[in-house]
Amino acid sequence: MKKLRLIIEREFIAKVRNKSFIIMTFLSPIIMIGMGFLVFFLMKKNDEKVKNIVFVDESGLFKEDVFLDTKTVKYQDFTKLGIEDSKEKVNNGDFYGVLYIPKLDSLEVLANSVEFFSKDTPSMTVISSLEGKIERKIRNEKLTKFGIDLEKIKASRISSDIKMFDFSGEKSSKLKNGLKIGVGAIAGYLLMMFVMIYGTSVMRSVIEEKTSRIIEVIVSSVKPFQLMMGKIIGNASAGLLQFIIWGILFLILSTVLSAVFGMDLMEMQSAKVPPEQMEAMAKATEGKGEMILQEFFRLPLLQLFLLFIFYFLGGYALYSSLFAAVGAAVDNETDTQQFMMPIMLPLILAVYVGFATVIENPHGPIATIFSYIPLTSPIVMLMRVPFGVAWWEIALSMLLLIGTFLLIVWVAAKIYRVGILSYGKKPSYKDLWKWIRYSG
Repeated sequence: MKKLRLIIEREFIAKVRNKSFIIMTFLSPIIMIGMGFLVFFLMKKNDEKVKNIVFVDESGLFKEDVFLDTKTVKYQDFTKLGIEDSKEKVNNGDFYGVLYIPKLDSLEVLANSVEFFSKDTPSMTVISSLEGKIERKIRNEKLTKFGIDLEKIKASRISSDIKMFDFSGEKSSKLKNGLKIGVGAIAGYLLMMFVMIYGTSVMRSVIEEKTSRIIEVIVSSVKPFQLMMGKIIGNASAGLLQFIIWGILFLILSTVLSAVFGMDLMEMQSAKVPPEQMEAMAKATEGKGEMILQEFFRLPLLQLFLLFIFYFLGGYALYSSLFAAVGAAVDNETDTQQFMMPIMLPLILAVYVGFATVIENPHGPIATIFSYIPLTSPIVMLMRVPFGVAWWEIALSMLLLIGTFLLIVWVAAKIYRVGILSYGKKPSYKDLWKWIRYSG
């Protein structure tokens, strides 16, 4: 036990003292938040660029009330100029493009005969917006021809908001379900990334010690199994420390940035929006931020955090055992490729299953089964937890994960103890099977 503790301490200290570990621990949150602000800034700047679009309406249906100017799109009527002269002027000038609406007797044919000319490939958002305007106008024209009063149709429009409750009387909402999906998806994705990063870190550590022949000195003092477990637990401890530091830094940075820039950003936005629009937006979003926070804190955050720690450690230990066995079996990182795919597939499958089934039906048979299977349960179960999972299901998933971990460790240890001192030959799956069966 003392030797195992020494190996764990050695691996942990070697990891946390590494310059790249220290830099990424404190730099990653800043980079992530900085990238978020950069993307927001670039999107904002991109939206601020005014697009000058001209239209040639030979049909006479599209008047000025259809093509209304916005902050980023300005429309000009070049109908009198004609399509050919308009195209030439737009091509030689500082215009985004020209929209051509021909004169046709059939509205159905007209809907599919509108053309847009531009020097560069136009934005899909702009094209979709133009299509929406054209579709609405043509639909209104058809309704008018049918003798239908458009004002009555507008007056008849009404929205429905279904109130959702469970049988205990607790209120739910689309917002709450969206938060559950988001929290579960982020937790599952983070776990997959941590397992992959720290699992491969164990493998590289084993390969480095094996190729430098340091391993021969180490195994003369400790058993290969103790060495493997020491590496796994030491790296897991470093990963857990890094995760906790990231959580604290994200909380501090988000609080500081919200306090410093939050009001300024709101003022900047409000300065660009007309007063009547601001009033309408304020009414539509009144209390939304408060509601989101309330719904967020109603989620089982403590349970999710504790289960994240458990599944991180369990999933990491399970996969790290396999990664350590692969590292011991090969002489260099290039030779690991043939063994990596079978290990990575369950992780990738878990993410796909999570996003494809848990989001749509978190208590369905597919999501439930994959939340029990140990190789996929760390991710799928974490994605299910925000939706409420029975305690016996979580307990069963945990027990299966622990049992499979012990089995995998036993198998990996057999590969590890033979492979760690094997050199010069690229192993095959047949060789691995022989090492597992070897009892010497």
